Amino acid sequence: MPYSPALPTIAEAIQASLSPVFVLAGIGALLNVLTGRLSRVIDRVRALEERHGGIDMVERERLVWELRRLAKRMRVINAALFLAVASAVATCVVVAMLFLGALTRSHIGHYVAFSFILSMSLLIASFIAFMVEVRLSSRTIRVRDDLLH
Repeated sequence: MPYSPALPTIAEAIQASLSPVFVLAGIGALLNVLTGRLSRVIDRVRALEERHGGIDMVERERLVWELRRLAKRMRVINAALFLAVASAVATCVVVAMLFLGALTRSHIGHYVAFSFILSMSLLIASFIAFMVEVRLSSRTIRVRDDLLH
């Protein structure tokens, strides 16, 4: 008779995979925030590009400066998105390996641990990129002094 895993074994694999699944939910929320920020940057770039013609030199310099800043923000957001998606993929690999190990009675704990560490490292890098983008964004915004008084 072929091997069939016991129900408790499958239940244990499901329990073990719950934490990585919650991590996936968090990564999904991060991806939502990042794509929202990217959309806002893209909208701003389009608005500035429409204004590019028929303006004086001083205004053009300011516009070019802002477009460069927005391009940098887009690069950082795209990097954060890539890292977050890579983290999600590594987390999915963790869940798959948990089930694979339970179903085949394989001793793959080292691979599971490595994949989880990789996933967390990628997620940390994504959060760092997100912090960098937020800093870039906050440095771009300047409130005129005459509006404060």
